[in-house]
Order: sequence, then structure tokens, then C-alpha cells
Amino acid sequence: MKLSSEEAAVSRFHCEMKTERRGARARAPDGRPGTFVDGVRWRQSRPRRGSGPGHVPVRSEAREEGGAHGPPERAAFGDLVATSASARASFDRMACAAACHATVLLEGETGTGKSRAALAIHRAGSRASAPFLVVDCGALPANLLESELFGHEKGAFTGAIQRRVGAFEEADGGTIFLDEIGELPAELQPKLLRVLENREIRRLGSNTHQAVNVRVIAATHRDLRAEVQAGRFRADLYFRLAVVGIPLPSLRERPEDIPFIAERILGGLGATPEQLATLTAPQFLSQLQHAAWPGNVRELRNHLERCLVFQSALPPAMSASGVMAPAPRAVDASLTYAESRRRALEAFERDYVEALLKLHKGKVSHAAAAADMDRVYLYRLLRRHGLRS
Repeated sequence: MKLSSEEAAVSRFHCEMKTERRGARARAPDGRPGTFVDGVRWRQSRPRRGSGPGHVPVRSEAREEGGAHGPPERAAFGDLVATSASARASFDRMACAAACHATVLLEGETGTGKSRAALAIHRAGSRASAPFLVVDCGALPANLLESELFGHEKGAFTGAIQRRVGAFEEADGGTIFLDEIGELPAELQPKLLRVLENREIRRLGSNTHQAVNVRVIAATHRDLRAEVQAGRFRADLYFRLAVVGIPLPSLRERPEDIPFIAERILGGLGATPEQLATLTAPQFLSQLQHAAWPGNVRELRNHLERCLVFQSALPPAMSASGVMAPAPRAVDASLTYAESRRRALEAFERDYVEALLKLHKGKVSHAAAAADMDRVYLYRLLRRHGLRS
């Protein structure tokens, strides 16, 4: 693809290609001044079949959906399983990433399996026998997170009664997984950038640097490119992290994968043959495929586990409290995609935390455990949305 511009400057992210069920799609980011082709504002397009040299082939819908050419191909990578074109494209990227030591950025909504993807990449690579450490960048305040990542010397700060080895040092020779990298405080972003560039760390309270041999995999549910455009995330750090960018599609983008995912989840939960037959019946699977699943695979897993507890194929619209889930929010299409998505995520966070605390009668520790969330991160959400426990 050849792009040209007569302007002196353009936006950092001017065009992106995305693999979807119907093939590839090119999209121009929202905002000003926009992208124009022959004087007409251009937003998105799909290549025509056989549209000339270098064209992107579009797979046949019939083939993808199991038409005259037989059922779609089933693929797996680690614990992840899929048949959709978008998920299999992500698997191909993961396999390529596993074969090298480049830094990887996993992007996808909450619950799409970013942690499992990171572990699968690690296990499929040459560092499989070395450590795999996970650091949640949104779970700790900046001062504690810096110590968690890089370690500290005795007396470096109040309460530092002994030397502590940080995650980068502990994972030497292996992989460090930086979950929710989009939550990384601004003051730590240049320090992480230096580690990625120089492959050496400096403990808090120390004047010497130490080389580390670590493979970095990061993940976020945020649109980091929008965060860069808004000035909340460093552009140079983004490009250092996104050497190999791997998008993980949401469940609503690949409903054809739900039967395979459900079968894998039920097997892992120890479902009996009778339970497996009930919860993989065509009618129940059809209900699962038509549900919204805002929590993606994590929500699907919780629902299937709930079905096993109650020995019944519960409707997917039933929430954990036993009441019907609320209707989806109205969407303001006059906003840009990035702004609309940010507002929706903020509204979801507030509604979820409110409902979670109400369910557990304001007990933060119980609520955090039930939500599989770090207690410190839950307190951060409470402060962010002005809520009280």
C-alpha cells in the first residue's frame, strides 16, 4: 500500500489494518484533520477480491462459516482455541512472537485472554524453562510499583528494612508480563523506557546499574494509541512496547468460537459427560453465541461455572446475583470512537464496582476476592469514581 501526503505533518497513527471475519479492513483514525482521498474524507475500506498486485485476499464467507468447502479450520495456541479468522490471525502472530525475543504488546478488552496469551507465548519460546513473572501495573501506587519492578536497597525509603530483588531482576533469563501497562503512572514511564532500551535496571537507593536478560510482554485493555494522542502515554514508550502488536478480538467479534471455547472451559472445570452434553447442546450454545459478553471469555467462564454449580443451563442474560442483566447503554454516535469508548469504560467501571460492593455489603476484601481483583486496585477504582466502601 502506498500513501502520500502534501501536509507538513500528519497524526502519529494515520491508518491501520485489521483482520476480521470478512477479511482485512483498513481504517483511518477518528479526529481532525482527517484522511482525504481525492478530496473525499476516507474512514474505512475493504479490498476487492483480485484488486491488483499486492492486494489483501479476502476469505470466502462460506468457507469461514463452514459452507460448501467443509467446516472451518480449528486452531489452538496454548490454552487458547478458535476457528475464526481474526483469532487465528492472532495465533499466527503469537507463534511468530514466540520464535523470537522481541517485546510484545497484547491489546484487547478485559477478559479476552491476554494473560493466557502471554503465558502461551512464553511456553512456546526458547525461554519456556526460565521464570515467568507477572506484574499488574494498575494494582500498586507508583512508589511501590517502582520497587516491585526494579527492587530497592536497604534504607532506600521508610520501611525498606532489607534489600529487595525486583521483578526484572528475578525474571532474568525469562519473561516478565506487564499487565495493564496502560495504567503505568507517568513518572514511571521514562524509567521503563530506559530499561527497554538499555536492558539494565537500577534498584531504588542504588547508584549502579545491572544488566538483565528479560523478554517483555505487555498487555492493556486501553487504546494506547488514543492515550498517546491525548498525551497520557509516552509515544516513544508505546513504540518500544509495540514491536510486535497482537490484538485479541472480543467474543462478540467471533461468536463462532464460543462452542470450542465452552468445551475447553467445561473440560478444565471437570464437567461430567452428562453436564458436558447439557451445556454443549445446540440450543444452549446458540444462546451463548447471541449474548453480548462484555466481560468476554472471563465472563463466559464464570457463567459456565455457575451453570455447573446450579446443575442447569442458565440463560446467559442472568447475572451473578440471579437477576437479569441491565439493558445495554445508548451510544452517542456524535462522539469520536475513542471518546465514546472511554466514557463507556468509565461507566462500566463505576457500575460494576457499585454493584460489586453492594453484593458484598461494602466489604472491599471480599469484593476484590470475588472479582479476582487486587484489593489495592479496587481501592484505586473507588477513589477514581468517588465511591465509598
